Amino acid sequence: MDPYPIFVLCVGIATVVGMILLLKINAFIALISAAFVVSLLAPGPVETKISRVAEAFGASAGGIGIVIALAAVIGKCLMDSGAADRIVRSFVKLLGEERAPLALMSSGYVLSVPVFFDTVFYLLVPLARSLWQNKRKNYVLYTTAIVAGGAVTHSMVPPTPGPLAMANNLGIDLGVMIVAGASIGGCMSAVGLAVCWLLNRWYDIPMRPYSGAEEIKQLEESSLPPLSVALLPVVLPVILIASNTIARAIAGKEPGPNWESVLGVTGILGNPNFALLVSTAISLWMLAKYRGENLWQLSQGVETALMSGGVVILITAAGGAFGKMLASAGIESTIKQSLGEAATVTGLSVLLVSFGVAALMKFAQGSGTVSMVTTSGMFAAMGFTSESLGFHMVYLACAIGSGSLVGDWMNNSGFWVFSKMSVLTTEETLRTWSVLTACLGFVGLLVTMVASQVLPFV
Repeated sequence: MDPYPIFVLCVGIATVVGMILLLKINAFIALISAAFVVSLLAPGPVETKISRVAEAFGASAGGIGIVIALAAVIGKCLMDSGAADRIVRSFVKLLGEERAPLALMSSGYVLSVPVFFDTVFYLLVPLARSLWQNKRKNYVLYTTAIVAGGAVTHSMVPPTPGPLAMANNLGIDLGVMIVAGASIGGCMSAVGLAVCWLLNRWYDIPMRPYSGAEEIKQLEESSLPPLSVALLPVVLPVILIASNTIARAIAGKEPGPNWESVLGVTGILGNPNFALLVSTAISLWMLAKYRGENLWQLSQGVETALMSGGVVILITAAGGAFGKMLASAGIESTIKQSLGEAATVTGLSVLLVSFGVAALMKFAQGSGTVSMVTTSGMFAAMGFTSESLGFHMVYLACAIGSGSLVGDWMNNSGFWVFSKMSVLTTEETLRTWSVLTACLGFVGLLVTMVASQVLPFV
């Protein structure tokens, strides 16, 4: 076995972690620098070692750039128009105040698909505080229930950047990733809510007032869009993308001229870029109708959303380039030699290793998105396929997404958002947030491993 590719892999990982953790350098700079370092160390013509990084970056950005940008716009429109607020209030009304933790979890679960988790928590924490003022109990339960829903879809369901990048790196159909991530994520959130009840019993923490900050104001009920309209930007792209996935699956088993015409339609409507564009148009219309924004105001809002989305695109594309440079270094053949032929490697052991690597990356540098992007790029470079694993590649992505929830502590921005918005001490946050996210990750791994054996889809 040639140890050199393993050396290159270690240098690449050390570059990423060292630049982010020790030098406090932006994740994009760290990942693209690591890609250049790995490419320079990898075999190939000297004159192409820099240009191939740019080519790999462009290919990765082409796969995820439009979707992430549009999802950022949709998320901002949902927040500004009051649609997100309507979804939350509808869940609470439907389930009743006694089932408020389930309503908070469900709201977080749905909203974290198109909206970044930090923003979702900002939206929902005032409701958790209001519930405590009415009941004078269960404050830990209310705040952690938001995490049990929002953190899961943030790590498992596209078009959230991490899962989207994993699907792109591992060659997974986006519809399949949505269905599998949402299904496994549902189990994670259900068990996570039970963990929230336990944490609430162990830690009777009262709600504390904000220090030097005003409570977040919510919109009047009458000014919010109806639930059917509020849900449309979230549900419609999922339906369109899933319809294309289902149509292709059926056409593969029952080929014929009729299915060719169907695939022509679903191929357009169910293309993630087109589906998200339609959803964006609906979101902007909703913002104009229910908040009365004019074209200039809409334009300003879109620019703000695109600026935040642009940073995420740069990070995920740089991570994709890093993974492709590892493949150029020959890591695939070395891994196969060290483990034996890929066909003899047990798929479950690969899931365990990928989970561990993602958790280690998360613990080391703090970002779940960077953990998912980097780990999926590494395993894509190893050349695993559904045939060699014995189950669909989507389970590998779900194992990595689950691992990105473990090892969550003070170097993660979500940790401090939860701590400051819930007004908890650092120690209390470690006992609640860190314990809950770790439980979510391990439950995700267990469900993924069981599902891979019961429903391999090979």
